[in-house]
Amino acid sequence: MSDSNTTDFTNPSNFILLGVPGLEATHVWISIPFCTMYIIAILGNFTILFIVKTEPSLHGPMYYFLCMLAVTDLVLCTSTVPKMMSIFWFNSREIDFSACLTQMFFIHCFFAIESGIFIAMAFDRYVAICDPLRHSTTLRNPTVAKIGLAVVLRGSTLALPCPLLARQLPYCRTNIIPHTCCEHIAMVNLACADTRINNYYGLIVASSTICLDMFFIAVSYTQILRAIFSLPTKDARLKTFLTCGSHLIAILAFYIPGLFTILTYRFGHNVALHFHILFGNVCLLVPPMLNPIIFGVRTKQIRDRVLRLFTHKGT
Repeated sequence: MSDSNTTDFTNPSNFILLGVPGLEATHVWISIPFCTMYIIAILGNFTILFIVKTEPSLHGPMYYFLCMLAVTDLVLCTSTVPKMMSIFWFNSREIDFSACLTQMFFIHCFFAIESGIFIAMAFDRYVAICDPLRHSTTLRNPTVAKIGLAVVLRGSTLALPCPLLARQLPYCRTNIIPHTCCEHIAMVNLACADTRINNYYGLIVASSTICLDMFFIAVSYTQILRAIFSLPTKDARLKTFLTCGSHLIAILAFYIPGLFTILTYRFGHNVALHFHILFGNVCLLVPPMLNPIIFGVRTKQIRDRVLRLFTHKGT
């Protein structure tokens, strides 16, 4: 009897996403800030893409990487928020087994891609400040395209084993996921088999996309700061440092919450489950919402183009 039941649940046809367990009565209220952040992220990132596409003076490496970041942010938040809203608004909790694995892949893949884009942007700033005469020859369009392709391949390669390993597990306990999305650890915890490989691999992916990438960015900015402090005047140092300001703020907004989420998932066993879930969703939504605002406000060329766009409309 038990063998038969185990076989029946080895590949369940669907999973049930609970949303935020314990806060079901407030799902509608929780949806308001999440939906607002999603709308701002959609409008902001499409605005960045439109401005860079229509403004020839912005056709350069830094803005190409910014467009890659905008597309990544759009995919990252769109892979989770529509289903989350259907849970909050319509109590539509079922998700197909294959769709759940696909969502898992997109979450981890594009999280790794975004981290890789921040490394690429740090490299762009390093060349622009430390070796400005070679910037235009080092980061030509084919080179930028190759960097973008490498970032996508790395993200896909790191994320693909997560759903493949999760697919092999027998889910003989339950098919109810206490989360708003098919997060890797939340899904693996439902299995009634040895999940050490899944847990170790998840930890390796998290380490490589957070700690290792932060190390490379730190190395780049160490060289950048050395070059800045070697400039002759205070004004020149300040002006050069401000060109990195938007990138540094975006890095902090992405890595600090991400690192905190990973640590609480792995070691914060006394942290309430609803806090895990809410903060995890915030980490997926806040960077896509903030990135276009940060780069739009702090990058003069983009800010001027937005103001000119609205001024022409007003006229």
